[in-house]
Amino acid sequence: MPRTLDIQMNSFPIAGTFTISRGAKTEAEVITCTVTEEGAQGHGECVPYRRYGETMESVVAQIEAARPLVESGISRDDLLSAMPPGAARNAVDCALWDIEAKRTGQTVAARLGLTALKPLTTAYTISLGEPEVMAAQAREHAGRALLKVKVGTGDDEGRIRAVRAAAPDAAIILDANEGWPEAVLERHLQIAAEAGVALVEQPLPAGRDALLAEIRRPLLVCADESVHHTGDLASLADRYDAINIKLDKTGGLTEALAMKAEAERLGFSIMIGCMVGTSLAMAPAVLLAQNADFVDLDGPLLLARDREPGLRYAASLVFPPESALWG
Repeated sequence: MPRTLDIQMNSFPIAGTFTISRGAKTEAEVITCTVTEEGAQGHGECVPYRRYGETMESVVAQIEAARPLVESGISRDDLLSAMPPGAARNAVDCALWDIEAKRTGQTVAARLGLTALKPLTTAYTISLGEPEVMAAQAREHAGRALLKVKVGTGDDEGRIRAVRAAAPDAAIILDANEGWPEAVLERHLQIAAEAGVALVEQPLPAGRDALLAEIRRPLLVCADESVHHTGDLASLADRYDAINIKLDKTGGLTEALAMKAEAERLGFSIMIGCMVGTSLAMAPAVLLAQNADFVDLDGPLLLARDREPGLRYAASLVFPPESALWG
């Protein structure tokens, strides 16, 4: 039987509202690719990244344009040059990894030489809001090992201090989503350091982050929007200490594995992150994150409902995927 490709647009409600410096959302819109071959099915999920001009429609159109290549049997390696980095390639690439596993009976973990998969401590996200609202969220989740706190305004001192007071024992990541003005950068980094924050993500806008190379950084600063694929890494070494690898940016697990290896060679700390998606989107990232320094794969925890079967979460741990889900 020939290989076939199916594309579906799905929506999963978010539990409450997810708010960052660029806006709020109440549902996760995802695209699911299913590759069928010789009776086996492989699945991949992506989340269009509106920050980069992606929409549900544009990503579906990209995947449709690649349909002849996929259905004619393109390899994952050839896909890297046939499609650009981004959400569309991610869904196809992950579906191809999954179909290979299903057809051969060899798991993706085994193909990667991961013989002892372990549960990972994942961050849990606190949405951007007024300090007292964020403190209430942090207090509710103060027992978690790692909190990722959305900031990104011209005055986040109150937010940082309120969250730390509400969750005194949790490790904290701050994610500014490009929202800190240059004028407050050093002050906010110093406040974060004083609060015992472990890492700050993307404080300045991508392309306008040169100041990071000119100042003393009192804690780890992580590139997110400034880094997409392996070719970006060398130019960031003077201004960032860590990078956030997301499959929807790299365009799939194949590129993400290469990017992680090169980032480690260059001395970056590694964070594996996600968009707000289901367990299907997180599953390949859990394998990628097995020896990462920071893990932020809480997408399903922010949803009112997840796929079935989904990943197992227990307290701050996310467990490796079962084959019935992916890989």
